[in-house]
Amino acid sequence: MMPISNPVITTVAPVPPFAQGLVRDLRVRWALEEASVAYDTELLEHPNIKTDEYRQRQPFGQVPVYRDAAVTLFESGAIVLYIAEQTGTLLPADAGARARAIGWMFAALNSVEPYVQQIATVDVFAADEEWAKLRRPGVVAEIEAKLGEVAAALGDKEYLEGEFTAGDLLMSTVLRIPRHTEILSGFPTLEAYKARCEARPAFERALDAHMAAFD
Repeated sequence: MMPISNPVITTVAPVPPFAQGLVRDLRVRWALEEASVAYDTELLEHPNIKTDEYRQRQPFGQVPVYRDAAVTLFESGAIVLYIAEQTGTLLPADAGARARAIGWMFAALNSVEPYVQQIATVDVFAADEEWAKLRRPGVVAEIEAKLGEVAAALGDKEYLEGEFTAGDLLMSTVLRIPRHTEILSGFPTLEAYKARCEARPAFERALDAHMAAFD
């Protein structure tokens, strides 16, 4: 492990109200807060994340980008993993538990988020399209199936691996995506799990800083 020096998060502002609290720089802020690492932010307007210059740092023209004295990174999951590994936080010391926690990071972003994100497509980005209205029941059913599997894995534990890890950080941010719906209310243990994650002081500090960018 090596200390992180002079971290900067590049993100976008302003964003529409429906996206505030969901932009993925929140994940990076949260990880740094859990590690008690101070950071700076660079706020760009949306057109500036689509320039050739910016794409040298983020090939897909998205946010966030993270940089410190040693590295420049894109993709929120990769950044959270880097912070966890560099600071010795958010990952268990035991090798097996550590590997499982990393597995939950991948699960949150690969097995759950692509399904959950569809609700934003049909409800927000394509809300006026007839195909979206027809597709919505299927999207909800797919999300509910995934959430049922996460709930079964969580069981009666406080966190996915017993202690709070980077896997929980990412999974709980994914569970925030359908906040404009009642989908999560059908899974009381996941609602309580998300609330437990969001009650962490580090999350509260990260969310306050994230939302301050839109004031």
